[in-house]
Amino acid sequence: MKSTRAKAARFVATHSILSLNARHPYVAKSLVDAHEMHRTVMSGFLGWVEDGDPAARAQMGVLSTWSVDLKEAVLVLVVQSRVPGDWSRIPRKALTDKPHIITVDRTIRTGDVLGFRTVINPVHSKPTGGPGPERTRGARVAHTKPDHVKNWFLRRLQAESEPATAEDGVVRIGATADPVNLAVRMLPTVSSPAPHKRLRIARAEIRGRLTVTDPDTLTQVLSNGLGHARAYGCGLVLTR
Repeated sequence: MKSTRAKAARFVATHSILSLNARHPYVAKSLVDAHEMHRTVMSGFLGWVEDGDPAARAQMGVLSTWSVDLKEAVLVLVVQSRVPGDWSRIPRKALTDKPHIITVDRTIRTGDVLGFRTVINPVHSKPTGGPGPERTRGARVAHTKPDHVKNWFLRRLQAESEPATAEDGVVRIGATADPVNLAVRMLPTVSSPAPHKRLRIARAEIRGRLTVTDPDTLTQVLSNGLGHARAYGCGLVLTR
């Protein structure tokens, strides 16, 4: 049967690149409290949806990632969204430079090779109960070893003939990659104090090159993110 899979798909988004003074109290609080980092990110999108809407982040396509240079005391925050961000609510002295706003508009085609970087929350569900029908999906447990993180990502690769969702329910990413050329780095866990005492986000960075096999699926991943903890700086896939 001839494949009906689209050979190209268009990806459109806004990227805000913020350079922040890591010693400023506003920024320092975000570094030690994952929920405060979430608030900093979402502060750029007030008014687009009703206040208190639990799906606000997903509706606006807000994803983020950040890195910090402790020696230079600079935190670089990258925020992707479907709507433009307004960063005027961030204290001026917390910024080391003006926010840099980029409109991303690119067509992704089958066979394209893209360099990528992503920070993921590499968790898996640990089954509970006995074998057979009694065995149920349990709590999420984080992978702590680079090899296990790499396998987590490899399960989501998609050969050209494979569907976007695997038989076991794993959602694939519309691309393949050479496992040898994937670099994995474990990152510090981020957390939040009271009233979010149970919030602990395991993180790992993956870098490499992707070969596009399903442009529609990859575009969905670029737009909506990969894996869990997307509200807390995980899941954004940056390509070049």
